[in-house]
Amino acid sequence: MTAARALVVWCPDWPITALGMDAATPAAVVSGALVEACSAAARASGVRRGQRVRDAQRHCPGLEVRDRDPDAEGRRFESVAVAVSGVTPWVEIVRPGVCAIPAHGAARFHGGGASDEESLRVHVQDTVVELGFDCGAGVADGLFAAELAARAGEGGLVVPEGGTPAFLAPYPVSVLGRPELAGLLVRLGVRTLGAFAALPARDVTGRFGADEVRAHRLARGLSPRPPAPRAPLADLSVTAEFDPPAAAAEQVIFAAKSLAERLHAALAAEALTCVRLGIEVTGADGRTLTRLWRHDGALSALAVAERVRWQLSSWETRDEEGEGGVALLRLLPDQLVADDGHQEALWGGTSVSDRVARAAARVQAMLGHQAITRPYPAGGRGPAEHVVRVPFGDLPPAEAAAGPWPGRIPDPPPSTVHREPLPAAVTDAGGAPVTVDARCAVSAPPRHVEIAGRRLGVTAWTGPWPARERWWDPARTRRRARFQVVTDDGGAHLLVVEGGRWYAEAGYA
Repeated sequence: MTAARALVVWCPDWPITALGMDAATPAAVVSGALVEACSAAARASGVRRGQRVRDAQRHCPGLEVRDRDPDAEGRRFESVAVAVSGVTPWVEIVRPGVCAIPAHGAARFHGGGASDEESLRVHVQDTVVELGFDCGAGVADGLFAAELAARAGEGGLVVPEGGTPAFLAPYPVSVLGRPELAGLLVRLGVRTLGAFAALPARDVTGRFGADEVRAHRLARGLSPRPPAPRAPLADLSVTAEFDPPAAAAEQVIFAAKSLAERLHAALAAEALTCVRLGIEVTGADGRTLTRLWRHDGALSALAVAERVRWQLSSWETRDEEGEGGVALLRLLPDQLVADDGHQEALWGGTSVSDRVARAAARVQAMLGHQAITRPYPAGGRGPAEHVVRVPFGDLPPAEAAAGPWPGRIPDPPPSTVHREPLPAAVTDAGGAPVTVDARCAVSAPPRHVEIAGRRLGVTAWTGPWPARERWWDPARTRRRARFQVVTDDGGAHLLVVEGGRWYAEAGYA
């Protein structure tokens, strides 16, 4: 089945743009210790996705590093979706930074020919550029090829109808976004999409799993999944009504998670998978905002709730005059395909992740929602503040990694963080206590440190990193300074001085 014609709008480096940084600023968005996205100026200096932050800063000493904010990415991309919806209301958000519309219907408004698809492409691109965002727009058979077309040339191009396989053929297999499959294919001598597409479908099906078969269909310019063999026997949409209307977004997001679980259970009962999900939000004043989100059977209940959060944020922004909260939330499976199943665990039965989720839900039912938590990266100055624990199944707080954090210790983070800071004593060469004044001047270089009864010599040290916290509340203001020291036993420690007292806060392996 040939994929339907689609026009894709691609905003390059969207994680950077969503944080308010432009292409001319050397900047990178990181997750953990790796670069997730970087600006054009940073790439010109040698920064690449997947690099360690330290390596990226070596290539670009002036690199501005920010933590990734998926909530801001989804919320800000709504303005692009609104602009594109002026061409056709049928806008599908593939992910923040990429959206799509059906090309045939919109092009017929311009006349329906190939030249009119180019006119449509230019019109949509200009519409987004007028918002102040750089973008590319491409038209091809299917979303996969259309996104590659949006990235090609200077601002994208139109792939002629039926010409998608030839357009895809020169691309490396890495563009499929499946690193393990790409590595295996390269080892087998299959390096391009054209070579992969030339493999017989029956051989690919016999050698690989369902996900790899879908990748093979993409390489051939086909729709990744065949259509559902039959229509579902019942309406699978799920709805939550709020009476009185929900004024708090968290109430709606919690309901969205329950709705998504009900939807997934209903789809599983019908042996179907949702490829595209519609989320409809209706306010107490009657206003409705509907968005389509690419699903591909991979959005968990938590991921669906996250997209509801993004949609609520944009809806509240657009409807500043409409007050009274949310009256109705509806999830609509917009496009259904046959369920390919999933890989079983080593010893049969369901997958390990499914068993863990069910076990966690049972424990929470017995001991309370806070009984099981998961660690998430967070913002903070001290090492103990870099992780926040969130109840299992809940969304991590969007503001947890917000910054900047003046006085934050540099990477790499310590390997061991003490549950309670250990009392320490730091002395100079003459045995006098080392002090730090209000201007963060050190009385003398540290020469010895005593931690947990062990007296160690200091062979190297750096600091201080001063931090003044909660300065707006005199009763809770804290003034601290942190030092890193290397001791003569080969160890390294993170020390903190507060109120004239020294503590060992963490250790480095």
